[in-house]
Amino acid sequence: MHNGLDETSTVHWPGMHLPAAMDGGPHRPVDPGETWTPEWEIDQPAATLWYHPHPHGETARHVYRGLAGMFLLDDPAQAEVAESLPHEYGVDDVPVIVQDKRFDGSRLDEDGSVFSGIGLLGDTLLVNGTVGPYFDVTTERVRLRLLNGSTARTYRFGFDDARSFDVIASDGGLLPAPAPVDELWLSPGERAEVVVTMEPGEDAVLRSEETGQRGGGRFQGGSDRFDVLQLRAAAELARSPGVPARLAAAPDLSADEVTGTRSFRLTGTSINGKQMDMDRIDETVTVDTIERWTVRNADGSPHNFHVHGTQFVVERLDGAPPPAELAGWKDTVFVPSGAEVDLLVRFTGHTDPDLPFMFHCHLLRHEDQGMMGQLVVVEPGEEAGAVPEGHDH
Repeated sequence: MHNGLDETSTVHWPGMHLPAAMDGGPHRPVDPGETWTPEWEIDQPAATLWYHPHPHGETARHVYRGLAGMFLLDDPAQAEVAESLPHEYGVDDVPVIVQDKRFDGSRLDEDGSVFSGIGLLGDTLLVNGTVGPYFDVTTERVRLRLLNGSTARTYRFGFDDARSFDVIASDGGLLPAPAPVDELWLSPGERAEVVVTMEPGEDAVLRSEETGQRGGGRFQGGSDRFDVLQLRAAAELARSPGVPARLAAAPDLSADEVTGTRSFRLTGTSINGKQMDMDRIDETVTVDTIERWTVRNADGSPHNFHVHGTQFVVERLDGAPPPAELAGWKDTVFVPSGAEVDLLVRFTGHTDPDLPFMFHCHLLRHEDQGMMGQLVVVEPGEEAGAVPEGHDH
């Protein structure tokens, strides 16, 4: 990664299982003209991941100005299932990176939303950098890899004709089984893979509908509606296999094996009443143990919760089992105002008592304003060390 900007930045890989030294968080700045060459072994299932800068206090601006992209993982161990799903990139397997922007003529408008406490809300939607996009469908089924790459906005995706579609994967890879839905919520940083069935000659429009109070209300984009992507089916479509009834093994985190619990209370721009401090370790986690993390939004604003360096399982939403589309691996979860989410969390493979991973709200203005904490993963009996010095905080 070569930094050709005139300011310091980083590259972070959300959802990736990797050492903290390679995570690209705020402790690994890359100065102007500097080159950083991270290296790690890919050792996780196939998934739709992404990458973006993570400079302390500047993440929202860097992502809003375009520094983000998709990172696709394939897995030979899942080859049989993969062959049964749409898998030809750009033909029936399509990235859909959704970001909202605001323009002043031909220039990007970076002024903050006057009434919004969640960050800048744009009135123009881009998909893969394109305004008013369409895709020419040539097969009976098409796989859309959805990424909410926006800095603040939550989307409620569905089709103009209310058709059902199959969610086949969440942040960390394939679900145990397809989840038929007619709408899908994605907050900033969340991903999902969906399979849509088309008829010859028809058009279908993927939309984002109003999110209402759950999405933050009027001044936080809750009343906004967008056309996202038009699918235009050819007069004749190539045959596609049916979506398999079983996709992947269920996550192997059991509530019976929980060894400890942690609570995270989200309010304003703080977690548990504390704002981000680069010199403070907030949590010390023992490797290869399963914990239950309870995340509560005690705020009037929507939030979400993202954890670096691992994938977790959503155990309960407000005391109830999660819907089928959240039955797989996740690294980011939406937490609306007043909601409580129980997560089963395990860190494996990589330990470092000195260099932390982050946990934070992925509404990036909130992150930049301090709604973020630091954790280190240690061996049994090991204590957290000292956060490395010498970085520009």
